Amino acid sequence: MTGGVKANFRIAATGVVLDLDKSVSIVKKLKLVGYPFKILKNTCFVQGMFNSVLEVAKFEGASIRTVSGIKGQIKKALRTPPGTFRATFEDRLLMSDIVFLRSWYPVTIPQLYNPVTSLLMPVGQKDTWSGMRTLGQLKHDMGIRNNPNQDSLYKPVVRQARHFNPLHIPKELQKALPFKSKPKLMQAKGKTPRDLQRPTVIREPHERKVAALLDALSSVYAHKNKKDRTEQRAKHKEFLKQKDKEEAEKQKRLKVEKKKTYRAMGQKEKKKLKSSLKGTSKGN
Repeated sequence: MTGGVKANFRIAATGVVLDLDKSVSIVKKLKLVGYPFKILKNTCFVQGMFNSVLEVAKFEGASIRTVSGIKGQIKKALRTPPGTFRATFEDRLLMSDIVFLRSWYPVTIPQLYNPVTSLLMPVGQKDTWSGMRTLGQLKHDMGIRNNPNQDSLYKPVVRQARHFNPLHIPKELQKALPFKSKPKLMQAKGKTPRDLQRPTVIREPHERKVAALLDALSSVYAHKNKKDRTEQRAKHKEFLKQKDKEEAEKQKRLKVEKKKTYRAMGQKEKKKLKSSLKGTSKGN
């Protein structure tokens, strides 16, 4: 407490710096691609990703995946052909799948020794000293553009269309399936030939009048049917309400009668018990 002001609560601690590491490792993304050449359920043999057994041994246990999104893991290298390996996946692969591995490749930075000699110059010339320019500065000053490496440029990806085999269901299984799950073998209807198409009918004035009259009568009949159905539903609703009311009254009467019956039976049992107790007391 100093000058009426309460100091904040603070914790003091001491520590020791063990190590200072300013080194930076620069890596480049590397994607290795392989293709399956033999598939056994969830196990697959992949080739084209590595060149030797030693390379495969270095990546044992690494996670891989296919373009379709199925994840897997590298298990063990095969003896022949060199560079092939066995891998397991979450699901069965197809021969048209592409397997790839995401990894990182370390990039070494070329080191340069450029001594700064500005402190050795006289007092007035220290600010005018300029060191050796870098390669980037030289190219910028001379207007030279970098020629990119052709292997590092993006190229259009061309993939073949995947063709899936048609679903085949055994006949015994088809018999056991419900009707909605059975395969429908009906062929799609094509266009009707022009000679089999129905020709356009142009009615006479009298036929048009008859058709209009029939349409009007059918509309009146439909309206009448709709009205009758609505009334029938309302009557049925009222009937159900009356029936529920009668059922409730019936249950109420039955409840009262049951109470009376049980009360009479209880009184009878009580009288029997009293008479039996009197008989035992007289005998004593």
